[in-house]
Amino acid sequence: LFGFLGWQSLGGSPPLMPEPVKAAADAILGPVTFTLGVFVGLAVLYLARRFFVLPTVAWAGFSGSLLLMGLSLTDQQFAAIVTKPDNVPIVGMVYLLGFFTWLSASAAVKNDRRLAEGSPPIEKQYEGKVLVWPDLVYIELICMILVSVLLIVWSLGLTAPLEQPANPVVTPNPSKAPWYFLGLQEMLLFSDPWNVGVVVPCLIVLGLMAIPYLDCNKQGSGYYTIEQRRFAYVVFQFGFLALWVLLILIGTFMRGPNWNFFGLYEVRDPYKVLAINNVKLSEYFWVMLLGRGVPEVPLGSGPLAQFGHIVWREIAGMVFLAGYFVGLPALLGRTVFRDLRSQMTRGRYTIMVVLLLLMLTLPLKMILRWTMNLSYIVSIPEYFFNF
Repeated sequence: LFGFLGWQSLGGSPPLMPEPVKAAADAILGPVTFTLGVFVGLAVLYLARRFFVLPTVAWAGFSGSLLLMGLSLTDQQFAAIVTKPDNVPIVGMVYLLGFFTWLSASAAVKNDRRLAEGSPPIEKQYEGKVLVWPDLVYIELICMILVSVLLIVWSLGLTAPLEQPANPVVTPNPSKAPWYFLGLQEMLLFSDPWNVGVVVPCLIVLGLMAIPYLDCNKQGSGYYTIEQRRFAYVVFQFGFLALWVLLILIGTFMRGPNWNFFGLYEVRDPYKVLAINNVKLSEYFWVMLLGRGVPEVPLGSGPLAQFGHIVWREIAGMVFLAGYFVGLPALLGRTVFRDLRSQMTRGRYTIMVVLLLLMLTLPLKMILRWTMNLSYIVSIPEYFFNF
């Protein structure tokens, strides 16, 4: 059925999804509503996980997504996006992520129920050893054959996503990075290249490396569980699904010419123009709040005087960052993270909460950019520093 609907679209048949429905979907799925909707959806899935892990509920959601996909494929614009050889793996990734997230959450909910009843986790029933030969090698051999067949069929059915030879006078519009770098490319809208290209990847790697040394919870090791590791589960799922996979999906399906934001059914018009004003926090503070001009650094001033004028100009952003990275960790340690703070040393708690707040700066800057056109909280171009 879904293949027939998609073939209709590619053949130029009239769409089956009404135009008002597509127009309403494009209007609703703006950058702010789409991002906040994903955040709220993940929160609902977490809070009601015992309901959503039920096989009947999961199957109903899967069937509904297939129905929506089939109806959407009758729209030529949508079909052209999802059937592009570059984007087909991303569609598969969405379904695979949904399946494995459901599978792990289902196992965790079952274990949490067993632990609440005083029974051991399911994984404790499989403590026997498995021989590498022949048991494990046979499984790996079968997987290798199946994956090889899949890749052969894939290569025969889809054209290799190779573009024309590079032309120095013609730039593709849009020029998109490979899917595994699309998240970083999307971040470039909200921060400087040095931050996105160097600092953020280093913090991601160092943060993942620091997890075993920051973890003070001795429970939940070796088996699926959520109740015993709620904080770790929420932070990882939010960071991976909401701050990484979401950016890949936005860059793949919702970014078009000139890197403008388009709806799923909207025509990718290269002449679409969106008026966006980049406003710094210092301009909000001095011009819009106080009704004064932004202080300027006098020409010919010495290094110390220049630095003082820069600090005075960016005082609002610096106070905000000081409260965010200094005051907020102390407040969280006395309220929300009180129990966690008592289990960790001061150094481990400081590293953990600073990494967490750095992670949360991304959605914060995304929302501020889309709603208030806020470009930088602190902007010091004299020293090539913008945050």
